[in-house]
Amino acid sequence: MVRTVDYEARKRTILAATINKYIQDAMPVASEDIAQDFSLSSATVRNILAELEEADYLRHPYTSGGRIPTNKGYRYYVDFLLSQMELLEEEKESITREYKRKINRLEDILDKTSEIISTITHYAGITSFPEWQDKFFYKGISLVLNQPEFQDYQKIRLLIKVIEDKQYLLNIINRDFTDKVKVYIGEELGCPEMEGCSLVVSSYRLKDKSLGRLAVLGPMRMEYTHTIPALEYISDVLTEVINNII
Repeated sequence: MVRTVDYEARKRTILAATINKYIQDAMPVASEDIAQDFSLSSATVRNILAELEEADYLRHPYTSGGRIPTNKGYRYYVDFLLSQMELLEEEKESITREYKRKINRLEDILDKTSEIISTITHYAGITSFPEWQDKFFYKGISLVLNQPEFQDYQKIRLLIKVIEDKQYLLNIINRDFTDKVKVYIGEELGCPEMEGCSLVVSSYRLKDKSLGRLAVLGPMRMEYTHTIPALEYISDVLTEVINNII
């Protein structure tokens, strides 16, 4: 019996493995790094990586060595390759427990939420309430600046400038979207100072009306499989809490 190979499925699987490896290690990925995970030779994997690079899903940061994902690669990864995104039950319990602490003022709840987001995702957590025109809460910026991508002083300076320019960041967070969670990757943010970043945004609601936004700011090399379900769950819990106090 002749064994058939789904070459496109295999290419997608290798793209996912490459991006996962880069997210974990923050180092360019070579064919040898992932070939052992497949019943394929390094040469075969190298050819597939070359095809993915030609299609603009990967790129060479240097003239030699491994590859890293492009903006297009991350976008494909988020939209099509993330099939199992579940938050651990103990993390759900931890989030719920934090909200059971006696906090009644909306301002305190939103401030606490930014802290919860940062603690759970290990990136920067942001909460906004549009009725407070120039105010939002954020925690964990240092967690972003400690990532390997932001060791360059100029990148740090530019990112801090954007965060301090509150209205600019609020304009991005408050863009209209219809999905429960919206992911902006690199250049999709429309801000050159943030092209090395990704922003995951969700809403919290009062009954059927959107009341404000929650966001996670991190590097493009973000653990999307964890960050996306975490922000979804936090937005659900926060919505429940706010509907009980307002």
